[in-house]
Amino acid sequence: MKPEEVRKLEAYLKRTFNPQIVVKARPRKDDSAEVYLDDEFLGVVFRDDEDGEVSYNFSMAILDIDL
Repeated sequence: MKPEEVRKLEAYLKRTFNPQIVVKARPRKDDSAEVYLDDEFLGVVFRDDEDGEVSYNFSMAILDIDL
């Protein structure tokens, strides 16, 4: 993802969920970014560009040992 896109996603997630959220571009991937809360990895946001419409999908795995 482009840096401007990552900044927009981060601003949205901060406003919507928590001001401590950080979105980081992935080094070798241009269709997704990683989401962190402070230093803890939460999941990945994927960019979906289908038929000229862009959307974003957040994927977060929750381990049973964390419950």
